[in-house]
Amino acid sequence: MHLRGPVSRAELLQARSPELVADVTLYPSGSGGREAEVSVGWGCPCCVSNMSPIVGYDGWPLLGDRPLRPGEQRRLGFVFGSGAEAASVLRNAGRFFLWEGGFIGEARVVG
Repeated sequence: MHLRGPVSRAELLQARSPELVADVTLYPSGSGGREAEVSVGWGCPCCVSNMSPIVGYDGWPLLGDRPLRPGEQRRLGFVFGSGAEAASVLRNAGRFFLWEGGFIGEARVVG
């Protein structure tokens, strides 16, 4: 019998179907964005508003096999810790913001 080792978060995420699809833009590093790219398995709070108080849903973009770099835009699926509830709230908002110690990007919902 062959036993497989632990499964990574990236592997678990890539096996899931997206709960929402959005055009995501990571802000350039010089405009408040991250210094480094985000890789498969990365996630952050997804916020309906970029105003205080910061309220968000834990979300993970499905990056496929390619990282997302600061300043880059790409259409991505998302999965959420709160599942359909988070997807519904963010879909109704039409736009949401990515938080990582500050707003590092935004997303426009397309599906």
